[in-house]
Amino acid sequence: MRHGKKNNHLGVKSSHRKSMLLNMAFSLLKNKRIMTTLAKAKALRNYIEPLLTKSKKNTIHYRRNNKQSILELLEKISSKIYNRTGGYTRIIKTGFRVGDSSETAIIELVDYSLF
Repeated sequence: MRHGKKNNHLGVKSSHRKSMLLNMAFSLLKNKRIMTTLAKAKALRNYIEPLLTKSKKNTIHYRRNNKQSILELLEKISSKIYNRTGGYTRIIKTGFRVGDSSETAIIELVDYSLF
C-alpha cells in the first residue's frame, strides 16, 4: 500500500533522483521550458513549486540553503511571479515517444515571456 508515500520514485535510487530533479530544475529555470516524460514533469513540478514560493521571500536563511547558480536564476524569475499565489508551472502533454511509447510532456514557467 502507498500510505504516506508522497513522491514518485521514478525507478531510480534516491541520490540519482535528487540530482536528476536538481538538474532538471536548473534547466527549467535557465530555458523556461523543457521537454521530458510526463512522470518526470509531474515530479519536477512538486520539486520546483516550493522553491519558487520560497524565492519570493528572499531571506538570508533561504540564500544559505540553496546553490548560488539557482539563486541567480531565481532572482530574475521571482520578480515576475511576485504577485502570483501559486501554480508557477504548466504541463502540456505532447503524445508518446517513438522508441518506448512513454508519454511525453512539456513543462514551462507560466508568467514568463519566451519570446
